[in-house]
Amino acid sequence: MKRIAILASGSGTNAENIIRFFRTHPLGRVDLVLTNKPGAGVIQRAESLKVKTVVFGREQFYHSREIVDLLKERKIDLIVLAGFLWLVPPALISEFNGRIVNIHPALLPRYGGKGMYGSHVHEAVVASGDAESGITIHHVNQEYDEGSIIFQAKCKVMEGDSAETLAGRIHSLEYEHFPRVIEALLDQL
Repeated sequence: MKRIAILASGSGTNAENIIRFFRTHPLGRVDLVLTNKPGAGVIQRAESLKVKTVVFGREQFYHSREIVDLLKERKIDLIVLAGFLWLVPPALISEFNGRIVNIHPALLPRYGGKGMYGSHVHEAVVASGDAESGITIHHVNQEYDEGSIIFQAKCKVMEGDSAETLAGRIHSLEYEHFPRVIEALLDQL
C-alpha cells in the first residue's frame, strides 16, 4: 500500500477530500498531514479522520533535514500539496524527485507564480475578462507553479462572476479530479 503525505496551509477542504477518498482504497492512504500554520483548519480535519498531523516552522523546513527525514521514516511514496503556500526546498525536491504534486486554481501557465493563490487568482481571472478558468495539477519543482503539467480541467467564467462564485466552481473541479489524479499517480509508482 502506497503512503501519501499532504502539505497544507489552510482550512484543509482538499486535504479532507483526499483523506476520505483513500480511507478504504486498496492502492494507498494518507499517512501524514504537515502544516506550517499552527491554527490551520487542516489540523482539526485531519485529526478528526485519525490522520497524524505535524506542525513545522520555517527553520525545520528550509534549514534542516527534519521534514525530509520524517517523510522518509514514514515511507512516504507521494507528497501532495493542497493549499500549501511555501516554496518547496531543494532538499525535499531532490529526495522526492517526481513524487511531489500541487494543485493550482487556474489554467497554468496563466495566473501562476508567487502570490497567486486562492482569491488572488480568481480576482485576476475575473478582472481579465477570460472566458474560462480551471485547475492545474502539476509536478513541483524549485519555482512556483512551473513544474510539468499532469492534468487540467476547465470551467466557464460566467458573465457577472465574482471571485467567490468562480471559486465555487473551481473547488468543485478540485474535489472531483484531484483524488483521481493522485490515484493514477500512485498506480504508476
